Amino acid sequence: MFELFVRKSASFKDDILSGLTVALALVPEAVAFAFVAGVEPLVALYAAFLVGLITSIIGGRPGMISGATGALAVVMVDLVARHGVEYLFATVVLMGIIQISAGLLRLGKFIRLIPHPVMLGFVNGLAIVIFLAQLGQFKVKNAEGISQWLSGPTLWLMLGLVILTMAIIHFLPKITRAIPSSLAAILAVTAIAHLFNLDTRMVGDLASVSGGLPQFHIPMVPISFDTIMIILPYSCILAAIGLIESLMTMSLIDELTETRGRGNKECIGQGVANLVTGFFGGMGGCAMIGQSMINVNSGGRDRLSGIAAALFLLIFIVFASGLIEMIPLAALVGVMFMVVIGTFAWSSLRILHKIPQSDALVLVIVSAVTVFTDLAIAVGVGVIVSALVFAWKSAKRITSNNHLNDTGAKVYELRGSLFFGSVRSFQDQFTPQQDPDEVIIDFAKARVCDHSGLESINSLTERYLSRGKKLRLKHLSPECRTLLQNAGDMIEVNVIEDPRYWVATDQLA
Repeated sequence: MFELFVRKSASFKDDILSGLTVALALVPEAVAFAFVAGVEPLVALYAAFLVGLITSIIGGRPGMISGATGALAVVMVDLVARHGVEYLFATVVLMGIIQISAGLLRLGKFIRLIPHPVMLGFVNGLAIVIFLAQLGQFKVKNAEGISQWLSGPTLWLMLGLVILTMAIIHFLPKITRAIPSSLAAILAVTAIAHLFNLDTRMVGDLASVSGGLPQFHIPMVPISFDTIMIILPYSCILAAIGLIESLMTMSLIDELTETRGRGNKECIGQGVANLVTGFFGGMGGCAMIGQSMINVNSGGRDRLSGIAAALFLLIFIVFASGLIEMIPLAALVGVMFMVVIGTFAWSSLRILHKIPQSDALVLVIVSAVTVFTDLAIAVGVGVIVSALVFAWKSAKRITSNNHLNDTGAKVYELRGSLFFGSVRSFQDQFTPQQDPDEVIIDFAKARVCDHSGLESINSLTERYLSRGKKLRLKHLSPECRTLLQNAGDMIEVNVIEDPRYWVATDQLA
């Protein structure tokens, strides 16, 4: 009993401390993502609080941290620029409904269909998109309102502070891990900027982050079919991106903790979180790979760690908004550049020439599509290309060994899967003109997978029957028998027989 109490106390302490660490690191990232999306920092901070709190309570992966993310922000920026932030809130509400529906339909299991090259392309494309989004901070509007690149001392000062931020984040963990390196870098650069009165832009120069508790707010958009048509495409894309990134992060945490999350429950948790967030002035969110890693590595494994992180973040919003406005933009850019470096799968560059060319092609395609369109389309393209490559390779693997048995019949011992992609190779295995009057196809090491396979068997049957020859099918698997039985008259039943194994036309006990 005493040991159990000690373990619970240690877990409680680890969850609280890891939650505090995550909350401190969440503040600058949420603000940076707000600028990417083109909304006020408070919109992202509210999203980080609400999404993080709700998913920690009802989500399917304890220890995983959710909040405002760059993957969603890069999609939101176009919507906000075109229609305004109120349409964003409405989009997030619909996004939540779509995600809840995905969970209820138990679609979370389909994350297993995403091949590893697609995942690598996904994270690489995400890193590139976040990097490109940060370049906007190196521009400033002139008197005519036209954006132009920084130059001269202003540019060098900006670059110097960015490099200093990145250096602190990189080297501090080698000295101590008592404080998150991102937070330490922001505090140090902020102190230097104000101590030396450096002429650099601050968060407060762009927008105020002062605020209280989130307030219930119905999105101020017209309730009409036109509104639905505006927000629906964005909602579908955001819902897909959010679920894909959340489920991928869940898989990663599963491996690290040697436990298993519940994908469908996580879909519902993400959906409820975004549905609520849209009604409280938040930009929505999903799981965060970086923050989840910080939480797990800091000892946070239970739901309490995520709840603590969200509550600490709310405290920062209500009581420390003035301090957030003092943060230099260069510090946030430096943080995001380190997120880019940590997100990009550098190992993928080293293995490009070692993995199959088809996998390397998929990796590059997914990365490119991510940059030029969005993550959801990129993953979809990657999965489709991978499936086509697999089908093409499988189609070439159907082979047969031929021999004559004791009765003089020719036996084709088939190997591989018979499906739409391998039909041509299957047909090429047989020579009805030269074969004897009796032919046996042995399916002991083969499988009939689909309608195209059945049709190819029927076609082959007709080729032999037209020459007055007899064709038998043997060693059919139960799945093959079911397909043949369901096919009914499509197959010539009088040529299907197997005295040793029950088949579709032989049901005698």
